[in-house]
Amino acid sequence: MTRFDPFFQQALDDLGDRALRRRLNPVTRTVADTSRLHRDGQVLRDFSSNDYLGLSLHPALRTRAADWAQRYGTGSRASRLVSGTLDLHGAVEARLARFKGTEAALIFASGWQANAAVLPALFELSRSRTGHPALVFTDRLNHASLHHGCQAAGIRQIRFRHNDLGHLDDLLTHHADKPGLRFILTESVFSMDGDRADVGALRALASRHDAFLYLDEAHATGVLGPGGAGLSAGHQVDLAMGTFSKALGGMGAYIAGSQALCDYLVNTASGFVYSTAPSPPMLGAMDAALELAAGMDGERAKLAASAERLRLMLRDAGLDTGRSATQIIPVILGDAQRAVDIAQRLATRGILAIAIRPPTVPRNEARLRLALSAVHEPEDIDILAREVIAATKEVSL
Repeated sequence: MTRFDPFFQQALDDLGDRALRRRLNPVTRTVADTSRLHRDGQVLRDFSSNDYLGLSLHPALRTRAADWAQRYGTGSRASRLVSGTLDLHGAVEARLARFKGTEAALIFASGWQANAAVLPALFELSRSRTGHPALVFTDRLNHASLHHGCQAAGIRQIRFRHNDLGHLDDLLTHHADKPGLRFILTESVFSMDGDRADVGALRALASRHDAFLYLDEAHATGVLGPGGAGLSAGHQVDLAMGTFSKALGGMGAYIAGSQALCDYLVNTASGFVYSTAPSPPMLGAMDAALELAAGMDGERAKLAASAERLRLMLRDAGLDTGRSATQIIPVILGDAQRAVDIAQRLATRGILAIAIRPPTVPRNEARLRLALSAVHEPEDIDILAREVIAATKEVSL
């Protein structure tokens, strides 16, 4: 115990009073059942993970990760700029660039690290080249890592209403006479709402206003676009960021764009320069996932059909699923305590559906976040819909 523990405890008690305290809940899982988890002696149908294609337990990923660990070791031993760059890194990055249809790609340790490190490096370009700070236009519902990247750079965000490109156009026009490079930051699929950005319209706006378009594809990679290449495919996005930790079933993240962009980030992105390189087992899983993803149209079609079916059942029961148009389906409940109580009731019935509360989502928009996978069968979807509808009726404000 330290003399600061009372302050920590007071902060935790305050979070608890507002139904905002979070706790770690260990689970176990087995290769034999990809859609189930075991927690506290209970078997739960998992509707909360981001394993959208079920690749995290796929034998090809497990085999290649193990094989590369046996052949090349468990660690890369150093940062990429010291002695940590293996020929494996270059091979996976070349495969990734082909997948994304870009000149080059660069691997990072995680999606958070990529956004938090790349954005300050990009914004510094405005100061060094123009002598003025960057003008950064961001969707209000962007992921916390994008906001953090802006904060780390000391940038004041110019925020536009969620997916409101008319508002974005107005803001770009209003700031047209100000010096500095312009950047538009948004996601292609929003992680808490499951809705999509209009990437073609964003590209047109960026071109008209001479702005750099930065697109976070974490929840679209592997799931949407031709061959799962994301919604940036075919739109000449200046930078597409994405992850291997969701639909691609592993760990790590990427930046895809021009060769000059990637070379610039090798020299300036602190999270790349000063971090130990991703390990051979991580790279093996990445490589296998990229090999598989393009041929998984059947799984993508099944996932889309399951999501549409679930949305219809929930909406027919009067539940608010927001603007969802993907495999992510929120059930917006408003009150944080009610969301927690409903999630707990679902757990007693064998359903893992995590309650999401502020500050992850806006105030008074607490929700269940349902995330579907291609491994879910129609019976799983029926059970989920039935139990969510029943629980929301049983737990009132």
